[in-house]
Amino acid sequence: MLKSLRPLLPYLKKYRRSYIIGTICVFCNNGIWILFPQVIRRAVDDMHLGVTRHKLATYALLLLAVAATKGIFQFLTRWVVIGVSREIEFDLRNDLFKHLEGLSYSFYQRTRTGDIMARATNDLNAVRMLLGPAIMYSANTIVFTAGALAFMLSISSKLTLYAFLPLPVVSIVVQYFGKRIHERFERIQAMFSDISARAQENFSGARVIRAYVQEDAEIAAFEKSNQEYIARSLKLVRLMGMLWPTLETMLGLAIVLVLWLGGREVLYGHMSVGDFVAFNTYMVQLTWPIIALGWVINIFQRGTASMARINEILVEKPEIEDSVEVKAAGEGTRPAHAAQMRGEIEFRGLNFAYNRTPVLHNVNLRIPAGSSLAIVGPTGSGKTTLVSLIPRIYDASPATVLIDGKPVRDYPLDFLRSNIGFVPQETFLFSETVRENIAFGKEDASDQDVHSAAEAANIATEIENFPEQYRTLVGERGITLSGGQKQRTAIARAIIRNPRILILDDALSS
Repeated sequence: MLKSLRPLLPYLKKYRRSYIIGTICVFCNNGIWILFPQVIRRAVDDMHLGVTRHKLATYALLLLAVAATKGIFQFLTRWVVIGVSREIEFDLRNDLFKHLEGLSYSFYQRTRTGDIMARATNDLNAVRMLLGPAIMYSANTIVFTAGALAFMLSISSKLTLYAFLPLPVVSIVVQYFGKRIHERFERIQAMFSDISARAQENFSGARVIRAYVQEDAEIAAFEKSNQEYIARSLKLVRLMGMLWPTLETMLGLAIVLVLWLGGREVLYGHMSVGDFVAFNTYMVQLTWPIIALGWVINIFQRGTASMARINEILVEKPEIEDSVEVKAAGEGTRPAHAAQMRGEIEFRGLNFAYNRTPVLHNVNLRIPAGSSLAIVGPTGSGKTTLVSLIPRIYDASPATVLIDGKPVRDYPLDFLRSNIGFVPQETFLFSETVRENIAFGKEDASDQDVHSAAEAANIATEIENFPEQYRTLVGERGITLSGGQKQRTAIARAIIRNPRILILDDALSS
């Protein structure tokens, strides 16, 4: 279980100073709060002996000062620890996104988008709760319990033994419930991923659903998944509903024992009233840490389960990346001038298969730089596969795909792809303006560059007729544009890079 938290160690190390400051605040907060019953003890004993109004006011001000100082350190604790958990959440989310950006296309083929979104949001939030509130309340519970135990022992070791008599039972309860919370939360998160994926697919495919009049069927399917999610969540709620009362019952039994036995000690003159009141005040103060223990167990198990799900993504390795030799050569990632590549393409004895299903067999072809070639064939004949091997969306056998006489694997991936303009069959536009979509392939693109690319793609005239022209928002996946407009915008996006190789994969079908 704790293995899943190992990837968090670098983040904890990075922010160790903040956690140290937070720990100091925890010690100060609880150290001051532990003194509260001692002040009450002195006040009660003094009242029994006869106390002046001035002394009573002094005790009242002292209690007020203790409470105020505790409040200040409690604020600082929350500010530091909860704040650093947000910082780690920020870093982890960025690192997760960066890792996802580097994964190969095959990962996205086998992983549903909704599942990825659930892990990057819901699971990440559960991890943040583990790194913030769980750590803070755990530290509070440990420090205060240790301090209170020391003072309680100084008052009466016998009474302290009775007070902590239910502790072994509490540890058994914690272990029992902790394991089951972890298991049930894993199932809940898996179901949440399924719901997220189904919702994402329905929103993206809204046109198809309406076209085939499948709204009712999809609503029923979503409701079924949602019911399963609720059922799993309620099982966890019932489990948590049993945990807290169990812990409170154990604490209640301890308080009853202390009241009964401590009261007898006072009656027999073995303990002062002030000691008895102070001891019971410690018992009352321990109520929240014990109750918080149940909440911490819940957060901890949720966090570890969620981190395990995030780790499933973090352990994924890109199937296609620069070879060790290319990295060692230090050729850089993006050249200053694309002219370093001429653009001659060659396939030598190329064979390719998907999961042992042959697609291409013994392909031999050379396309001179600057020339054009159209590849035609029936659906499923391997045209898309063939062109996808050039920018290494898929990887062929070594030395079977070459550019300028050099195997594509010998080029740094960034350099290779920066020299290729690729327009896939399925056009994808971002929910941005027309200009931003066209300029996507060239970071420093000027307005003239964008206009020239649009002219070359034969869409400039239509863009000029849009309400906001190049600043018109195209909607999610370019939903406000026609099929042809989307394809030509995608072509303009490829052209603006002035690539040495331009690949149009059925990009003119609309």
